[in-house]
Amino acid sequence: MKIHIYYGGRGLVDDPTIFVINRMDAVLKELNVNVERFNLYEMKNTIATLPQTLKDADGIVLATTVEWHGVGGYMQQFLDACWLYGDKEKISQLYMCPVVMATTYGEREGKLHLSSAWEVLGGRPCSGICGYIADTVSLEMNENYHRLIDKKAENLYRTINQKVTGFPASNQAVRQRVCQPKDMSLTPQEAEQLSQYISDDHYVKKQKEDIQELTSLFREKLDKTDADDTTAYVEDFRSHFQPLAGFSASYCFHIEGRKKNLILQISNADFTCEYGELENADMDIQLDNNVMNEIVSGRMTFQRAFMGGSMKMKGDFKILRTLDQLFDFA
Repeated sequence: MKIHIYYGGRGLVDDPTIFVINRMDAVLKELNVNVERFNLYEMKNTIATLPQTLKDADGIVLATTVEWHGVGGYMQQFLDACWLYGDKEKISQLYMCPVVMATTYGEREGKLHLSSAWEVLGGRPCSGICGYIADTVSLEMNENYHRLIDKKAENLYRTINQKVTGFPASNQAVRQRVCQPKDMSLTPQEAEQLSQYISDDHYVKKQKEDIQELTSLFREKLDKTDADDTTAYVEDFRSHFQPLAGFSASYCFHIEGRKKNLILQISNADFTCEYGELENADMDIQLDNNVMNEIVSGRMTFQRAFMGGSMKMKGDFKILRTLDQLFDFA
């Protein structure tokens, strides 16, 4: 039989959880159990790969310390890695004993959190240990506490050895319905390889740089396609131009996302439409591509766009109303 102990505390000298798992380690070894211990604080850069170590275990101990609130970051990272990269079929066969000692309030909640998390992962939680220890010396000197720890270690051995079954839990049903991990269509071997890549800081940094470079490249191409297009809307205005006798005006359209402005210059029947710059236009108009598309497709007029607040203008409002007469897109 092989049991793994995963310690999620900070490794402090006076951490009561260390005393408990050391005691359990000794008892299990007396029962000829092969015990392997993983200190998560020493392996914080490779926690994502630790679910691989579950493969050769018959049972595990998840041990952590509540120092102010919750089970701590290292243990939560390990549980997250089990959810993302762990072999769920293997986890479903693993018995888990939670050990949570607290130097403040919250040991029972911490124990419940570990048990619930392991059930959601599909594993089999066992009866664990939790307690409030203000002074580690009192734990080390109390023989009654020692017998309690020994008894729990023996129960864990007996549970795994006899493959004790338990009643199904409701959160197992919840997991099957709503708590599904994001489907990446990965085999356990591929998930294991992915966890190795994620734990490699150099690899992750390089991937982020590559993604950022590709994102910038495609954004530049997209911006260039949109912003440098000097034909958009030009033909729409030219084909729908209806001159008004004796009317002259100039319009400057500032279309969001485009580097150049759309300039309309009208003098009686003479009309020019092009992209460029024009100072002191009779009317400056600001709008985005969506609004302009609505207008040229006939689903909206210039006046309605202005009254609805989707288009801003600066100039003579009478000249704005004339736009709908000059260009009838309906």
